[in-house]
Amino acid sequence: MILTETTSDADLVAATLAGDRAAFGRIVERYQRLLCSLAYSAVGSLSESEDIAQEAFVEAWQQLRGLRDPEKLRSWLCGILRHKVGRSRRRAHQEPVNHAVDPELADQIPSAETSAPDHTIHAEEQAILWHALERVPARYREPLVLYYREHRSIEHVAVELDLSEDNVKQRLSRGRKMLKDQALAFVEGALSRSTPGKVFTIGVLASLPVLAPPAKAAGIGAAAAAATKGVGSVAKTTLLAAVLASVSGFIASVMTLRMNLDQARTPAERRTVVRMTVVLLGSAVTFMLLVLGGAMGMRAYPQHVGWAVPLHHAGVVSFAVVWTVLIGRMLRQQRELRSAERVRDREAFADPRDQVGSAASEYRSKRKFLGVPLVHIRFGAADVGQPPVFGWVAGGDRAIGLLFAWGGWAVGCFSGGAVSFGLVSFGAVSFGVIGLGAVAFGGIALGAVSVGYHAVASISATAWLSAQSAILAISRFIAVGKVAIAPHANDESALAMLANPHAERDGLIFCIVMVTLALVPTAIYARAVRRRMKLTRPR
Repeated sequence: MILTETTSDADLVAATLAGDRAAFGRIVERYQRLLCSLAYSAVGSLSESEDIAQEAFVEAWQQLRGLRDPEKLRSWLCGILRHKVGRSRRRAHQEPVNHAVDPELADQIPSAETSAPDHTIHAEEQAILWHALERVPARYREPLVLYYREHRSIEHVAVELDLSEDNVKQRLSRGRKMLKDQALAFVEGALSRSTPGKVFTIGVLASLPVLAPPAKAAGIGAAAAAATKGVGSVAKTTLLAAVLASVSGFIASVMTLRMNLDQARTPAERRTVVRMTVVLLGSAVTFMLLVLGGAMGMRAYPQHVGWAVPLHHAGVVSFAVVWTVLIGRMLRQQRELRSAERVRDREAFADPRDQVGSAASEYRSKRKFLGVPLVHIRFGAADVGQPPVFGWVAGGDRAIGLLFAWGGWAVGCFSGGAVSFGLVSFGAVSFGVIGLGAVAFGGIALGAVSVGYHAVASISATAWLSAQSAILAISRFIAVGKVAIAPHANDESALAMLANPHAERDGLIFCIVMVTLALVPTAIYARAVRRRMKLTRPR
């Protein structure tokens, strides 16, 4: 068979299967630039991309008889290549950006007097090139690499990627815009550090893929702003929700202090209440200041982010655990003190309202549903041996409510308190599907410091999918904040994901509903405690 430029893929496959090695050579010539470009777009290393493409062609040679439809040769080769790329990444156990600078290229760099081939570029140039390209999403990066590496037309790129020409034009346009933004961000970052030399350049390239500059500095232009209309509203309303949630957590703590003082009957109990409140609020404020300082440190010294982020995570989890345990111990100490004070100063508890189980100090509804009281509330301080209150609606020092619970420790569908657990939880430290508070953990978490699948915070947000914060945002995928750490940090993809034209309305509704559900029942409970237990004044 005479092989010409117009020989079809099917004819080349047939000739190869008939033993014509030259035919397979034509296949390699026809698709080598496509496969090398796609591989480079994925791994960011010229030498590694060529190695992967060669491996793909070798495997194609070995598996060619398994190709059922020779007319789909191109897509079949691309499938083999993508499999090779995935396996290469898993074998390396690192992100593609880590391959951007290949040490082997150092020996291949020509001297200044030597005329280097057009296809050879300096290792540092390659690092800068991949730094810009890696931040462009793959759907825009692949057309860019194909278009400029192959010096081909839009029609050729459209055929190679199975796209329409209009689609290719759109992706090339957006890709070029993103490259301009990345180039601007790179220059701004380098000038701001103002330290010349190769060591400085390598340091910047090492830190920039991890820590993104603010969205404004990243050069998000008018086109990006138009594409992400509504992001400003997202930022304002969701951060407002985080501030409200965190402030409300401290409001709940103040309500708790007031209730505990109303419940106290002796000077020793009052001193204990004040001491507990100072310790708890003081530790919480100190923790917030430490987190804030850590965030500012990451912004000032981005080269230390690698160890600062794990330290931040450990600090947040440690505070939540220690604070939760501390609340439990303090509640137990209060019960022990109450029982001891009853024995030491009987006169202080002479009022019938202060007797264990009195109608004034505890209410348990006679009506039940599924054997559980509809309402069970303890208005007075608990003694040793008294179990947590339990009902559909429950309130007390320790409360378990199938529907709603409030207390120092609260567990329920809707729960609020110093430490709360539930589907919707609210408090100083909260754990729930939706968590709101000073420190919040949840699928959706809002607070001063929040951790969740989606996290919004006034100080620090840590999330699996998306994190948004006024200061520090850390995520495995999307992060927006003054200090944002994620694969997509303050870039167009991050802003597009958070874009919502109805964000202001939805965010305000969410804030009002969640805070109302948490604060209103708490305020009613605090008022009831004061009305019932303030009647007997401590001496």
